[in-house]
Amino acid sequence: MPAMHLFEYAVLRVVPRVEREEFLNVGVIVYCRSLGFLETRFALPEAKLRAVAPELDLEEITARLQAFERICRGRATGGVIGQLPIAERFRWLTATRSTVVQSSPVHPGRCPDAAETLTRLFAQLVE
Repeated sequence: MPAMHLFEYAVLRVVPRVEREEFLNVGVIVYCRSLGFLETRFALPEAKLRAVAPELDLEEITARLQAFERICRGRATGGVIGQLPIAERFRWLTATRSTVVQSSPVHPGRCPDAAETLTRLFAQLVE
């Protein structure tokens, strides 16, 4: 039986009108301390977003989500936040915010492979 690792994840959401609290799931962030894993995957369903909020700037949303990717990867390309330790980067990415790109509450789980878990959660919660 493969070793099981504790992981945490959050769903990335686009919230077109923050005051209405309506959202579309667009990505997932997975963090596994024991594997040193922090990654995100996202996809923008343009047709759905245009139907719900035609005024959205999809280029801006894409840029924000790409910033999440850079922060996950760490290093200088992730800016000041990207240079923090992995756990602090995850906590910063999943902190409560009132913007067009938000994350869900953090959920825990156990898995043998964090990358596979990211793929599975993305398929279940976004696609």
